Amino acid sequence: MSTQTDTTGGTPAAADHLVEVQHLAKSFGDHEVITDISFTVDPGTVTCVIGPSGSGKTTLLRSLNALEVPDRGVVRIGGTTVDFAGINPGPRGRLPKPQRAELMALRRHSGMVFQAHHLFPHKTALENVIEGPVVVQGESPADATARARELLDKVGLAEHVDKYPFQLSGGQQQRVGIARALAIRPDLVLFDEPTSALDPELVGDVLGVMKTLASEGWTMVVVTHELRFAQQVADQVLFIDGGVIVEQGPPQDVIANPQHPRTRTFLTRLLEPI
Repeated sequence: MSTQTDTTGGTPAAADHLVEVQHLAKSFGDHEVITDISFTVDPGTVTCVIGPSGSGKTTLLRSLNALEVPDRGVVRIGGTTVDFAGINPGPRGRLPKPQRAELMALRRHSGMVFQAHHLFPHKTALENVIEGPVVVQGESPADATARARELLDKVGLAEHVDKYPFQLSGGQQQRVGIARALAIRPDLVLFDEPTSALDPELVGDVLGVMKTLASEGWTMVVVTHELRFAQQVADQVLFIDGGVIVEQGPPQDVIANPQHPRTRTFLTRLLEPI
């Protein structure tokens, strides 16, 4: 594995792709979950990844910031490129220290919003949001706290900064998770089915925050079953099945007018009334 980091410290020019994925693949045992996936993401755009359960969507998303280490393929985010070919994790999946450092260099470009919140239960909403900037990035507590308050206000939680996760609804916890992801000032925000664990009446608040982020120019990759959100917000949609991209393009093509039979079958089943 090799990593190449842009020594200028800047992000790519607007004309460049922010994210480039080339021939990515990942297996668990004998089961290849994603197979030879390639795509790009431009700065300030939203990419929605759709597909049936078990198709490899979450594995793909987690591979973008090396929470899952791909078996092969190349991922570039900003000025950092990682070639995963030839990686052989040791016992218990551990990597040598230099390789761990290279993966961390890639990971620093993105913030992750998980399906199940993953908040620290013993920390308040405010403390959850400042954890990354202070502990990982070395930001001063005063600066991190000021920014965290701004972000919690942005996601509609200004009055809940001192509450613990158990005092918040699922939707509020997810919005804390979004604020936490933004607090590290990532180039890319990754969302792993952020509404799938929520009660239906709470989904709209989370999607509303995500729409605001999209309108502000945040670059986002979103694994989702929310087709209306994808139609309204996405710049490109990737339909994944069997570990490959079956169809990709703007939502008016992939969702409204799919060309591949497998895409049409999936959308029909997803959209048909129960």
